[in-house]
Amino acid sequence: MTSESTAPAVRASLPRRRPGWARQAALVARKDLAIELATGEIVTTSGFFAVLVAVIASLAFYAGQDAAERVAPGVIWVSVAFASVLALSRTWQREREDGALSGLLVLPIARSALFAGKALGLCAFIIAVEVIIIPVAALLFAVDLAETGAGLALFCLAATPGIAASGTLFGAMTVRTRARDLVLASVLFPLLAPTLLAAVAGTRELFGGAAIGELTDYVALMGVFDVVFLAGGIGLFDLIIEG
Repeated sequence: MTSESTAPAVRASLPRRRPGWARQAALVARKDLAIELATGEIVTTSGFFAVLVAVIASLAFYAGQDAAERVAPGVIWVSVAFASVLALSRTWQREREDGALSGLLVLPIARSALFAGKALGLCAFIIAVEVIIIPVAALLFAVDLAETGAGLALFCLAATPGIAASGTLFGAMTVRTRARDLVLASVLFPLLAPTLLAAVAGTRELFGGAAIGELTDYVALMGVFDVVFLAGGIGLFDLIIEG
């Protein structure tokens, strides 16, 4: 038997190398994104809900010429917050169906990689909702995105990882509870308050004419909470998901 013919057999007998941590997280995120691309249910329902919140708020809190500066920032981030909870709830509900969560837990992947992958998937869903809601809010409140679009994008990039990380952590904590939607919202919103307040205050300054360079403190504050939530999620996810 030649060496060429024995090489495939030798390779087949060798154990497969376990993928690295980043690869494991990417596989989990790709699984969630593939399901969403096939169904579109999370982005569709969350985006529609965010638009509905924005429309109702624009009618209920109209403040004349100052609406763009005084009302629009709160409307944008409240819409994003509520839509994020809706997206998060549906993401973990998928894992409850047909024992999918048990299947994930028996996979030979690190629990921290599972957390990172779920957070990456949720981050993508939240960004998709932000892409929907910001133009709608800009239309409703006559916001010039040509002037404020770059600053809004920066705030979204700074706030979204923290929202996704904290949501993933506490979504895992409540995934086995019956009233998980109510419990999740009750626990999550107080924790997100610093990030959302910084985003609202920074957006208000931005709409008021402040330059991006003057808003770095808000971005830094959101970045601090991103690091805290990410580190906490990676460190605590194993205990929470196995509890």
